[in-house]
Amino acid sequence: MKDLFEKIKANRGPIGMHAKQSHGYFTFPKLEGDVGPRMIFRNKERLNWSLNNYLGLANHAEVRKADADAAAQFGFALPMGARMMSGNSDLHEQLEAELSSFVQKEDTILCNFGYQAIVSAIDCLVDRHDVIVYDAESHACILDGVRLHMGKRYVFKHNDIEDCTKQLQRATKLAEEQNGSILLITEGVFGMRGDQGKLKEIVELKKKFNFRLFVDDAHGIGTMGATGGGTGQEQGCQAGIDIYFGTFAKSFALIGGFVSSDEQIVEYLRYNMRSQIFAKSLPLTLVVGALKRLELMRKHPEFKDKLWEITRALQNGLKKAGFEIGSTDSPVTPVFMNGSIPEATNLILDLRENYNIFCSMVVYPVVPKGMIILRLIPTAVHTIEDVNYTIDAFSKIVGKLKSGQYVSDKIAAF
Repeated sequence: MKDLFEKIKANRGPIGMHAKQSHGYFTFPKLEGDVGPRMIFRNKERLNWSLNNYLGLANHAEVRKADADAAAQFGFALPMGARMMSGNSDLHEQLEAELSSFVQKEDTILCNFGYQAIVSAIDCLVDRHDVIVYDAESHACILDGVRLHMGKRYVFKHNDIEDCTKQLQRATKLAEEQNGSILLITEGVFGMRGDQGKLKEIVELKKKFNFRLFVDDAHGIGTMGATGGGTGQEQGCQAGIDIYFGTFAKSFALIGGFVSSDEQIVEYLRYNMRSQIFAKSLPLTLVVGALKRLELMRKHPEFKDKLWEITRALQNGLKKAGFEIGSTDSPVTPVFMNGSIPEATNLILDLRENYNIFCSMVVYPVVPKGMIILRLIPTAVHTIEDVNYTIDAFSKIVGKLKSGQYVSDKIAAF
């Protein structure tokens, strides 16, 4: 029999195996200073494309004041206890009602953390007789929720409606045999590649199949749709989304999340969703902060307009310069390159140290071997000058990559 700790020490995982070389620089970096396009990394200012502060609300004056005033009034303890027992308030219920109106659903339940909310909601909604159908490139929170499912699940190729139809056929047969139901799960905007989920086409499949649609719209809330109401609004099919999830961790620049649906479904979640029944209520300071951010989203559509101005300038400029950015149709901007992990680390080191640009690097095992993705997140507080400087810097580093200047047998030292 193996000792548990010895087993862990012998197998650190595909990313953890590089921890000693990468920690503090490529992984777990520390960005300091006010949240914005320029932050301090290792005592030097960098142009930052790595934070999901889409609308620039993190450092907005009214947001900072609302947060400070709420913290002074309530602290972070109030209310104590879980919502069901002793942690409810008028402000919690006000935020739920305003979010319901914003995303055009009957009711909403607040959740302490977005990741936790997805996992727990999936677990709550289905039982062992039910069948889950989900997109192959779903976020890790969806995959973890699906893992908890005691019944059958079928995965369809990413955004492939033909394969989705095939899996729904299989799911329908099994659900009928087991007297169960079908839950289809996908995303509004896929956070790695930036492409929208084919929500409208999936909603159309309801004419052929009996299923309910759960959409994780973490990257869509605040950025997509005429009023920022999400990807379903953008595609004109919000009514066809049965369970809608949004997070506060991106456009809201906060923490927490919410699930919106029909009134009776939300009531069911409120009384059965274990992560909320058995967890302390979202602190009032965060609730007040979310209310202020939602107010600013509604009152200032120019924030979203500016985000898209920067997004289009960045994406069009990258394409014009010959870069491959895939099929993104959201602010998420991946730049695809070819190279090994050591080449990727040398490239990032050069980008940060010599060009003062900080962005996220994605390599194997998240993407196939030989692929490098540099993921850029434009925001409403970036400038066209930031865009132009970045495209020029990227043109220089890709030239070095292609000429072999980053080739190495080991991960870059720093």
